[in-house]
Amino acid sequence: MTEQALFGGGCFWCTEAVFKMLKGVVSLTPGYAGGHTEKPTYTQVCNGDTGHAEIIQVVYDPKIISYHDLLTVFFGSHDPTTFNRQGNDVGTQYRSVIFPMSDAQRTEAESFISDINNSHSVGAKVVTTIEPFTKFYEAEDYHKDYYANNPGNRYCEIVINPKLEKVQKHFAELLKNR
Repeated sequence: MTEQALFGGGCFWCTEAVFKMLKGVVSLTPGYAGGHTEKPTYTQVCNGDTGHAEIIQVVYDPKIISYHDLLTVFFGSHDPTTFNRQGNDVGTQYRSVIFPMSDAQRTEAESFISDINNSHSVGAKVVTTIEPFTKFYEAEDYHKDYYANNPGNRYCEIVINPKLEKVQKHFAELLKNR
């Protein structure tokens, strides 16, 4: 039996490429959530007035990878201390956000953030929001497997490749066999 997790860690191309490497991840779908516009388009979300964040819907097998492991990779693969920004991607659509699919996920995410914030007396605090899930809107088809389909794209080379290298280095035990 599979479960779902919804994460927004900046551009969904990056987040999708990272989570695609993990064992136990059955499927990934980029999309939008957390806003007020019905059936938003990429252009509308990029304009920043829909309230939606770019997110990924992760369908995973909890017998193979835990929600805690997904949180570990999520927080380890983007900067959860920058408000409405990931690198040069700026705006509410790039906010660090979790949409829990259950009370258990909400509790675990809150505890995870608390543990991070309490682990150091100096440094920036996590600004990742935990927002109630209402509706997921699937992104346009050309966003699916964007990194795999566009590895030579400059954004992929400059922004996504370093994230993938970081995940490969720090979370090797969670990666699919190659």
